[in-house]
Amino acid sequence: MKLGRFLLHAALLLGVMAMAMPLVWMALTSVKTFAESMQAPPTILPAAWQFANYGKVLQKTEFLRYFGNTLFVTVVKTTGQLLFCSLAAFAFATMRFPWKNTVFLLVLSVMMLPHQLALLPTFILMKQLGWLNTYQALIVPGLASGFGIFLLRQFFLSLPIEIGEAAKMDGASYPRIYWSLYLSLSKPGLISLSIFVIIASWNDFLNPLILTSSDKMRVLSLGVASFVGEFATDYPLMMAAACISVLPLILMFILLQRYFIQGIALTGVKS
Repeated sequence: MKLGRFLLHAALLLGVMAMAMPLVWMALTSVKTFAESMQAPPTILPAAWQFANYGKVLQKTEFLRYFGNTLFVTVVKTTGQLLFCSLAAFAFATMRFPWKNTVFLLVLSVMMLPHQLALLPTFILMKQLGWLNTYQALIVPGLASGFGIFLLRQFFLSLPIEIGEAAKMDGASYPRIYWSLYLSLSKPGLISLSIFVIIASWNDFLNPLILTSSDKMRVLSLGVASFVGEFATDYPLMMAAACISVLPLILMFILLQRYFIQGIALTGVKS
């Protein structure tokens, strides 16, 4: 038994080291000089810690503007996903209407399509609407998702159906049941969806690359990629920019991990 637990802990430790290695490499490279980052064989610890690289990132680029754009787009998209996905999930979980299962299968089928397939239709639609290089192009296509509807529907189904039936007998309307009962009891599920949406929106690279063209509309992912040069890449500055961009996500996960794990554990209890 003790040997089994030792092997389990050893396997978990190896997994943690494998997952953490890219982050450690990123953090160490961000405080090296350019010459040391190109050295072969590579060094593990910097010979001289260059914390000034973080200041250079803020001076050489409009990094604060990219951060503000990313924050604004992420907040609006997350709010939209929580609203529209929860409304659709509530309908699929509690209401009876014709073709409900067929419509839900169509929603699920969206999850099976590669994201790249939607890039060209999205670009054409945004161009016809005159929304290219605007916040609308970055936000509107991401205001709802099949994954968000599926996640919240599964969570709503895990709630006791008696609470909805009792509220109906007391004369509560569907909007009242949705707002006062289902949303108030679904905090872990809503936080789980929020974390997924925030991570996807914060790290999104393809959509901003295709739908925007000016430096004014750049987001963090494009700002980090801007350090890639035609003949050489300044890896220390690029990694410093990556560290700054990923820090909010790490802090968010540390603060909300309890709700995130609880939401994932409860989702799918009842199919």
